[in-house]
Amino acid sequence: MSAFLLLNGPNLNLLGTREPGVYGATTLADVETQCRATAQRLGFGLESFQSNHEGALIDRIHDAGRRHQAGEIAGVVFNPGALTHTSIALFDAIGGVKPLPVIEVHISNVHAREAFRHHSYISPAAAGIVVGFGTDGYTLALEGLARKIAAGRA
Repeated sequence: MSAFLLLNGPNLNLLGTREPGVYGATTLADVETQCRATAQRLGFGLESFQSNHEGALIDRIHDAGRRHQAGEIAGVVFNPGALTHTSIALFDAIGGVKPLPVIEVHISNVHAREAFRHHSYISPAAAGIVVGFGTDGYTLALEGLARKIAAGRA
């Protein structure tokens, strides 16, 4: 069975305690449990990884690209956190592992927040984007990714 990779960037390890008015009370462990159940329902496994370090995320994307070619990873759901707005290197990493589909996820509606959050370097490389649905956005992203794969559009 192939798996989805759930990637989370900087500060997402603080979910549940960091700015609960913006990000809610759900922890990263809760998100991973929710995503594992969703992936299983969709017929996939789930691997998860969180890092506060850009290079570690890039390495994981590169590895996922290799594993996608081997049929082990079907796609990635990625919340890059604040690196969304600053990282050309993540954009390049995602572009370098195509055709691996990557869905960009944000818990909050970044377009309704500070102006610097309105631009994403990740979006042009992503196969899809889910923004502003709280942690339910991860489930929506997994479901959308599975549909894209089933329709041969990923």
